[in-house]
Amino acid sequence: MSATPTTFNDNVVLKPVDNKTLHTALSTRSRPPRPSALDASLTLAWRAMLKIKHVPMQLFDVTMFPIMMTLMFTFLFGGALAGSVGEYLHFLLPGIFVMTVTMISMYTAMALNNDITKGIFDRFRSLPFWRPAVIVGALLGDTVRYTVASVVVIVLGLILGFRPDGGIVGVLLSFVLVLVFAFSLSWIWTMIGLLMKTPESVMMVSSIASFPLSFASNVFVDPSTMPTWLQTIVYLNPITHAVTATRGLMHGTATAEQIITSLISCAVLVAIFAPITMYLYRNKNTH
Repeated sequence: MSATPTTFNDNVVLKPVDNKTLHTALSTRSRPPRPSALDASLTLAWRAMLKIKHVPMQLFDVTMFPIMMTLMFTFLFGGALAGSVGEYLHFLLPGIFVMTVTMISMYTAMALNNDITKGIFDRFRSLPFWRPAVIVGALLGDTVRYTVASVVVIVLGLILGFRPDGGIVGVLLSFVLVLVFAFSLSWIWTMIGLLMKTPESVMMVSSIASFPLSFASNVFVDPSTMPTWLQTIVYLNPITHAVTATRGLMHGTATAEQIITSLISCAVLVAIFAPITMYLYRNKNTH
């Protein structure tokens, strides 16, 4: 390579780079392999958990919401609805278990929308890894929130006198079922997160949608006490199926039909909203 300087004007002179300098500047190692879908998802799940570590106030809602709901409904309405606080607690707690995780699951959409707002979303889409890992990793990382909320609900219930007849096995199985349900429900909120312009709008729309879903279910009362037209809505609500299965597992009365129905409703949610979410994700225009 010629070492003769190339002059463009009186002030700028560009000197060509010789082969030795070029060799030392470029890496001689082979390009690292493309990360697998699992590796990419786990890495981004760890990123989601680090957000909790650096901003621990994110756990405030996770801990205070279930405590507030359990105490308020148990002591304000327990005597009127079930005749005694203790009896109502045994009916209510599994429902609060599901409702709490339902409310928390919307944080995945807010985090995704926040990444879009800050431009991190575009950076992720330019990197050579499995694209759905951004969403799947965030959903997996949020299991930390679900776990914390679940522990808070169970511990508070035990303090108040809740004694699950299904024992520790029933509680653990109900926890697994609720995690599956939360994962499937999160696809709805994630879709909303891709459609809305700001995290605040995501929070508003998700809250407006989740409250009717939670109250038009069997979380707080037996649906048989409702009007016929409302019972139809309640029995079509996936939260109802999750609560029924969770309540049965905790009390040791769950049937195979209840568990299968809940899992089918989870599969239906994923089958409908996951493809829509991924379509929006692939075609998202952030500019």
